[in-house]
Amino acid sequence: MPVSRSVSILALTLALGAAPVATRSALAQEPASSAAPVFSDQQRQAIESIVKEYLIKNPDVLQEAIAEGERRQMETQRLAQAAALKESKDALHNGPHDVVAGNPNGDVTLVEFFDYNCGYCRKALGDIQTLIKTDPKLRVVIKDFPVLGPESLEASQVALAVKQQAKGEKLFEFHQKLLESKGRVNGARALQVAKEMGLDVARIQRDAAGPEVKAALAENRGLGDKLGLSGTPAFVIGEEIIPGAVGVDPIRKTIADVRQCGHASC
Repeated sequence: MPVSRSVSILALTLALGAAPVATRSALAQEPASSAAPVFSDQQRQAIESIVKEYLIKNPDVLQEAIAEGERRQMETQRLAQAAALKESKDALHNGPHDVVAGNPNGDVTLVEFFDYNCGYCRKALGDIQTLIKTDPKLRVVIKDFPVLGPESLEASQVALAVKQQAKGEKLFEFHQKLLESKGRVNGARALQVAKEMGLDVARIQRDAAGPEVKAALAENRGLGDKLGLSGTPAFVIGEEIIPGAVGVDPIRKTIADVRQCGHASC
């Protein structure tokens, strides 16, 4: 059989294999009387043999197909994230339950989703502190995103309750002290930090179980799911999502681009 024909059969076979599950399911459920089978068993075996032989002789074809599939998946994810960022801009920048650090009236807002038990979040804290210190026009929004178990959830519940009585620099101070704690951080550790800072621990315990804290956590979870976040830390600057503790320079570069042209990359 000519190579061109085998390539055509390969393309058709791969297309059928890559068809949406719903489509293949629908085809499988067609009444037997509506159409004859596309291929007989003998024809299918012949096609499979041709495809196998072709792929063995031309492995680059399969690698290219996989790479193209991954590229399309990443592009689809990028477009979905861009739409989600546009729709969620106000919730990202102006959530009523967030910690705001740096310049509250800054011209660029950096949003961080974090977990108190995330080692990379602890590392990224130093980057955030450096950015705030060196960029007086930067506004930083910090969102509790406890994804590492019950202890992280407890710590965030206490931290969000602290927000109901601590404001501004004192609230960010609490956040830093708790994130810099040694070992696992839980509700008890968060309450201890609050006590050391002279806050009303009894009130914090009541507020931590209240509706405002539950609403804050639900809002942040919803935003994280909508943006497709899979871990912490995750930074949002303009239309860009930066996953992981990437260091100061990449974040600073994105901030500069947003200032210059309104986009995460000029």
